[in-house]
Amino acid sequence: MTWTILVLVLAFALYLFGGMLIKTDGKKPAAGAKLAQQIVRVVAVILMAGCVCRLWTPYYLTSVNPAIVQDMVVGMQEQQNAEKNKVIRKYVRNNLKEMIGEAPIWGNQDAQNTIFLFSDYSCPYCRRVHSELARVMADRDDVRVVLKNFSIHGPLSDAPAKAVIAAKLQGHDKAAALDQLLMDREYYTQADLKDQSKIADKVHTNVMKLAKEAGLDTKKLESDMKGAEVAREMANIRDLASRFDISGTPYLIIGDQAFPGAIPYAKIIEALN
Repeated sequence: MTWTILVLVLAFALYLFGGMLIKTDGKKPAAGAKLAQQIVRVVAVILMAGCVCRLWTPYYLTSVNPAIVQDMVVGMQEQQNAEKNKVIRKYVRNNLKEMIGEAPIWGNQDAQNTIFLFSDYSCPYCRRVHSELARVMADRDDVRVVLKNFSIHGPLSDAPAKAVIAAKLQGHDKAAALDQLLMDREYYTQADLKDQSKIADKVHTNVMKLAKEAGLDTKKLESDMKGAEVAREMANIRDLASRFDISGTPYLIIGDQAFPGAIPYAKIIEALN
């Protein structure tokens, strides 16, 4: 800003007095001298115009019409999402089976419409979108939700993510039941967070209590959580998150469209249709 004002002052001075820099012989300047003076003035005008635009534009965008900035950001995001959707669309169409991997499925496994839900059980926005999806599943029997339990928050996320994947080995319905309980209940407290050295054990213990309530064999569940199938599915989730540049949750892929964030029921239905 300081440099812009300085250049503006110099350009104004150049416009007023720049002609004096051109040497002339006699009272009547030669044609070349006149041309040089005109060029100096044109350069001064261009510099002044550029400086005024540089000073006025930020003021206009931030004070006079800030909505333009918002529209620009929205437009840029839409363009980025469109490009990302192209990548996702191509990959989903060619690799649907591999994307599902060994994930638990909520609803009819052979349903025509597929929703991939990348979520984290310690994420409040995931709980919000989970309730919206529950409405969709209640209204539609042609939809399945593939649960991709993205472990983002370390010990707060690891045990529930692995438990739901392992629960699938006892039945997709058991995995869905545990998933519902983990989304509906608090499986750790603020008091638990005070001792970070024990939080993983406390979360694990509380998840096992909910697993038992969901009708799961908890001994088998604990063994399966350490098994190869859970490890492969966790790796599959990380690979997809990296491929699609998923950095947060919730994140939905509905059909072959991507939706970051907790989208509402109407938006989900619109995407399915």
